[in-house]
Amino acid sequence: MGRKMWGLIPVFDCSQLLLLCPTHFKPPVLPIPTTDAQVDSAQRDMSDQAFVTLATNDNYAKGAMVLGQSLRNHNTTRKLVVLIGPHVAEPCRDALHSVFDEVIMVNVMDSGDAANLALMKRPDLGVTITKLHCWTLEQYSKCVFMDADTLVLSNIDELFDREELSAAPDPGWPDCFNSGVFVFRPSNETHKDLLAYCAEKGSFDGGDQGILNSYFNTWATADISKHLPFIYNLSSIAIYSYLPAFKQYGHDAKVVHFLGKVKPWNYSYDAQKGEVKGHSTSPDQCQMHPDYLLQWWQLYATSVLPLMQKAYGDTPFSSGCVDQKSCPDKPHEDVREQPKPSTPPPSQTVSSEERKQRWEAGQIDYLGDDSFTNIEQKLNSFLK
Repeated sequence: MGRKMWGLIPVFDCSQLLLLCPTHFKPPVLPIPTTDAQVDSAQRDMSDQAFVTLATNDNYAKGAMVLGQSLRNHNTTRKLVVLIGPHVAEPCRDALHSVFDEVIMVNVMDSGDAANLALMKRPDLGVTITKLHCWTLEQYSKCVFMDADTLVLSNIDELFDREELSAAPDPGWPDCFNSGVFVFRPSNETHKDLLAYCAEKGSFDGGDQGILNSYFNTWATADISKHLPFIYNLSSIAIYSYLPAFKQYGHDAKVVHFLGKVKPWNYSYDAQKGEVKGHSTSPDQCQMHPDYLLQWWQLYATSVLPLMQKAYGDTPFSSGCVDQKSCPDKPHEDVREQPKPSTPPPSQTVSSEERKQRWEAGQIDYLGDDSFTNIEQKLNSFLK
């Protein structure tokens, strides 16, 4: 038994033990403190656990606040913690304090693995190994890490019943877990080991996911209880690659993960019309389900933006909002307004076999026969 557990065991002398023995002593009618003690114990357990996320710049700080607010909206009983890098602006930090119980500054680490990052065309993922700092949060007994580009759709406190390292399969390679959502136990020793492993062997993808899958290398085979259901880390990439499954199980989704280069905050939002602007339907951008993207922006506009407006005061900042009445400041240059797609040319008639070959080769006609609407209509016709 560890020292911490010994500290929780009360020490009685002989007279106290005698009082606890019903065969020698009949207690008076007094309030029994057992219920309160159980409640206190439960409260200690909850305060000893936390959801953790990471923001290395102001854009990811916006995502972190939306994530944190979505957790609060669904009545989480756990603490909320955000790790931030030094590049997060001071007013943005103030806004984060309004959502999170702890805002902790950490050093930004970078894998510097340009070769592997280039394979994924994601040079920005090098700094994601900064999330390894989450293992230093030893003030908590158990945590759930969530990337700042995730959105919670219902209460997920049951994740704290899982053990380290619990995570959902990655849609690109299901024998690897996706490191956007995982359950872990903070430990300085584990943190030290991870950094040593990173320095010695690096990451096979240049980011944190490669490191964590190599370090926790028995995840795929050792214990199925550590495989989180996909509904805890639903990627919209998977929605389009396996639409029938999304139609069958999508209504049970608990966490949406906006994987890919383009994030929700890269668009802009018209609050008056309730529309996300610049949501391109081109093949390289069509990875976000429009309903989830709109839900992200609605939560941002109603709950997060007012916090940022208060924190920034008269100082201009990137609101991402094009409604001048509710967002008087000009959209920042980071906010991408994609040009409206021109009317696509009529699709050429192709055989079913050719369409199948194109789909398997990744040549998907998102604007024509393989559009989300057309596939959904086809499914409906089969399922009637």
